[in-house]
Amino acid sequence: MSFYTDALITDFADAAFKRCFRQYFAELGIEVRDWDGLFEEMNADSGNEAYIRTDANGNVIGFIQFIPIRFTSWFFEEVCGFIREFWISPEYRAKGHGTELLALAEKRFADNGIYTAILTTETAERFYSAHGYVRAAGCKAKNNDPVLIKRL
Repeated sequence: MSFYTDALITDFADAAFKRCFRQYFAELGIEVRDWDGLFEEMNADSGNEAYIRTDANGNVIGFIQFIPIRFTSWFFEEVCGFIREFWISPEYRAKGHGTELLALAEKRFADNGIYTAILTTETAERFYSAHGYVRAAGCKAKNNDPVLIKRL
């Protein structure tokens, strides 16, 4: 792998993050009317963070966005690390960047006392399975995508 930099993002007005997030949504075919409003919502969502990876020339390799999410009942409580969005630029795929960004997010969770990661996916279930994620039986996502979970 060539030289790259990982930056922890907590301000989603960051120009590099905005640029790669727009690329990601374009690839998915998602149109957004109010980009500024979307990034403001991300900033308003307490605990929302991302790692963004750039190459030596400042080109975005990819990002992983995540947030702690609290599951509670009348008796139990657990905080899980929810991987919200994850994208690697097509020219950098299958070169280990996704694995490394996922490991950074999981380490961030563990460093903050969060020992379960959870996510949904419609396109990368094999990738996550190869990294220890399993389908969360009985757990349903609002987007109807498979829910995957990993104990860290």
